[in-house]
Amino acid sequence: MSATLTGRVALVTGAARGMGACISAALAAEGCSVAMLDLDRAQAALDARVSEIGSGAMAVTADITSQEAVVRAFAAARERFGRVDILVNNAGMAESAPFGRTDLALWQKMIAVNLTGTYLCAREAYATMAKQDYGRIVNISSTAGLTGIAYVTAYCAAKHGVIGLTRSLALEAAKTNVTVNAICPGYTETDLVKDAIANIIAKTGKSEAEARAALVSGNPQGRMIQPSEVANAVLWLCLPASQSVTGQAIAVAGGEVM
Repeated sequence: MSATLTGRVALVTGAARGMGACISAALAAEGCSVAMLDLDRAQAALDARVSEIGSGAMAVTADITSQEAVVRAFAAARERFGRVDILVNNAGMAESAPFGRTDLALWQKMIAVNLTGTYLCAREAYATMAKQDYGRIVNISSTAGLTGIAYVTAYCAAKHGVIGLTRSLALEAAKTNVTVNAICPGYTETDLVKDAIANIIAKTGKSEAEARAALVSGNPQGRMIQPSEVANAVLWLCLPASQSVTGQAIAVAGGEVM
């Protein structure tokens, strides 16, 4: 690849760390300008990631569950770069509980962050992408959006919803040069998974190695996915040559889901 996205502008949510930071760096390496979005409390980490990329990146803080905050964030990106051609909906949150202890507050939190936030950002992006007749929307779902997983009912429901949104919007956009796809990672080496491992250790008394083994037991390759592998899949979907790929939910999971 040789700067195939020069002149394009991306907005990546959840960009202060993990997959979001890696995706932002991969897009920037291909010549893309990147608006990196995260919460106010992640400002220091976000600024550090922006500094690593350089002048082609900017930091934007917003709560993606707020329509007003999302509108302001996109306005800030357009003011700096003039347009938004690529949206990567990466921000997310996972909490577990048996279904009987999944109260309304937990349910609403998982839906708000993982599904409503994706909807709000996609709606704001698609409005202008349709007018300019070009765009790439990549929603980060999960293998939890392709299958059921016990004790994460609310998260699974939200991630299944992300895939439904992806497929429906892809059909609406099919006559334009806007594509809409989802990436579904398995357990990936991120802070989110570190938190899951800590939770397993606290609740079961297992060692870190045992907790890690339990998480990757469903992966035929027997390993954690690396953030760079997810970033590569996102980058491929954003390239001009991927125009015919739309409405897909692509598992990056070592064969966990087939």
